[in-house]
Amino acid sequence: MGASEPECGGWTVDLRGRLDELVDGYRAALRGSLDGLDEEQARRRLVRSKTTLLGLVKHVTYVEGVWFDQAVTGRSYREIGIASTPDRSFTLTRADTIASVLDAHAERCDASRRTMAALALDDTVDGRGERTVWALYLQVLRELAQHAGHADILREQVLADRIP
Repeated sequence: MGASEPECGGWTVDLRGRLDELVDGYRAALRGSLDGLDEEQARRRLVRSKTTLLGLVKHVTYVEGVWFDQAVTGRSYREIGIASTPDRSFTLTRADTIASVLDAHAERCDASRRTMAALALDDTVDGRGERTVWALYLQVLRELAQHAGHADILREQVLADRIP
């Protein structure tokens, strides 16, 4: 290798940083979708499904548990403390508040960061079938981006109700 050539694998350090940056950006966008809303607005159903702004943040907490915990560790949904199905992950209980859902999301994201920091992008995990770590990142990025888009539209609709 010549003196001006990068170390083998050096590009993956930059890639890992960029993936973490993107994941954190979408996490923040979803959390930010609740900024300035009251509990009724956060729970408002504007589509036929159970999708609400608060439900979206609760759901992406589930997504983090599935892909950045179960897929790595093989732990059950019960052990992780997440809903048993994607549909149930949108279900809001009376105990769910903006604060409680944001706290649960922050805790899950912190756990995800710790779990993923211990792994290289080309490592293989088998908690949900054999996958590379980079594939887990792509799965989570796809879901977070999709749901951030949903949140943008729902928030716009909720805020439009404030316009006199």
